Amino acid sequence: MKTHEQWTSKIGFILAAAGSAIGLGAIWKFPYMAGTNGGGLFFLLFLLLTIFIGAPILIAEFIIGRNTQKDAITSYKILAPNSNWKVIGYLGVIISGLILSFYSVVGGWILSYLIRSVTGSLSGLSQDQYGSLFGTTISNPIEAIIAQAVFMILTIFVIQGGVQQGIEKASKYMMPALFILFIILAIRSLTLDGASKGVEFLLKPNWSSLTPDTILLALGQSFFALSVGISVMVTYASYLSKKENITKSAFSVVGLNIFISLLAGIVIFPAVFALGFEPGAGPGLVFVVLPAVFNEMAFGAFFLTIFLVLLLFATLTSAFSILEIVVAAIVKEKTELRKQWAWKTGFVIFIFGIPSALSFGVWSDVLIFGKTIFDFADFIASNIGMPLGAFLISIFVGYRLPYKLLKSELTLGTFGNMNKLFTIWYFTIRFIVPVAIIFVFLKSIGLL
Repeated sequence: MKTHEQWTSKIGFILAAAGSAIGLGAIWKFPYMAGTNGGGLFFLLFLLLTIFIGAPILIAEFIIGRNTQKDAITSYKILAPNSNWKVIGYLGVIISGLILSFYSVVGGWILSYLIRSVTGSLSGLSQDQYGSLFGTTISNPIEAIIAQAVFMILTIFVIQGGVQQGIEKASKYMMPALFILFIILAIRSLTLDGASKGVEFLLKPNWSSLTPDTILLALGQSFFALSVGISVMVTYASYLSKKENITKSAFSVVGLNIFISLLAGIVIFPAVFALGFEPGAGPGLVFVVLPAVFNEMAFGAFFLTIFLVLLLFATLTSAFSILEIVVAAIVKEKTELRKQWAWKTGFVIFIFGIPSALSFGVWSDVLIFGKTIFDFADFIASNIGMPLGAFLISIFVGYRLPYKLLKSELTLGTFGNMNKLFTIWYFTIRFIVPVAIIFVFLKSIGLL
């Protein structure tokens, strides 16, 4: 039996954690959610909820993982033995598997589009043709499943390498490349004539769009973007040295996530408005509108390829963390079993993802409560599973764990007086976070 793995450096942990947070949530989901829910208003809600609700939960997950140095399920068993609190870990593992099952489908779409972009088949089409191409791509069962399988193989390949040689090494290359590519694209987008309308749409709130559903969607987006509520960050923090300042690490992850979400909006909306397209295009915004937008630019094919590479990087770094929580919960300390279980769990998740892959084609008429299989899985994970997990974590940390343990963990590796910050966080995690989650959820289903 080998000893528990650890990150080789603080920056390695931050980049890996940021990679988990910065994925489809920030680059694919945030722009289309903002585009269909008021633009600047959605961004403002997302910003506030991320800082005041998401960040405290992120710190809570860091505390749990760093204190126990164990996987998500075992962590709760250690901190609350002979109790039912371990259900939070099991919930996190199940929801993580569910997320990756449909997440890998979108990852497959990105691979399909990247191949088309490299071969030049995405250039020179009309907007209608881009729409038809997206519909054809996602409805083709063979292409959808093969692309999903390739994406899962790439994810499994990294996870089988473990924390240092797999996740950390990949993140150290992928995340800096992602930031550089995004800044290049943002500059290009802002230099288009008429780009200011897109910036205004993203940053100026439209208060007429304020509804309980909008708040719930922004809350779900905050949790999805930060990867909180499913104990992913419990698992990642379990590989963190006791010497590190988890508060500073949490703020770094939150800041990077907000920055990339903002950059994603700056990349997309100025270009969309400058070239006369519709911002409320929904999930197809990246795959339908953006290729058409890039097609109107000088060197558009080059910039589109860069964007798709960036999107693939971001999607993979998030997929690493999601698969890691499942594998770590099974393997525990027996790292010699990691390779075989990475492949086994990855295969099972791939099989469970096939219905989502087929829900835009041969199974498009299969609806659950009026939603396709893909949309239903997304709704269960993002708007029920993650908020429920976040609520339970806030109750567990705020009311079950000893005050001294929390204060000790939060102040380890820090310099100076952290008493005031700890007091604010402790009040927030005990009262503001659980009450806010309950309020938003009950409001969205019409009980308030």
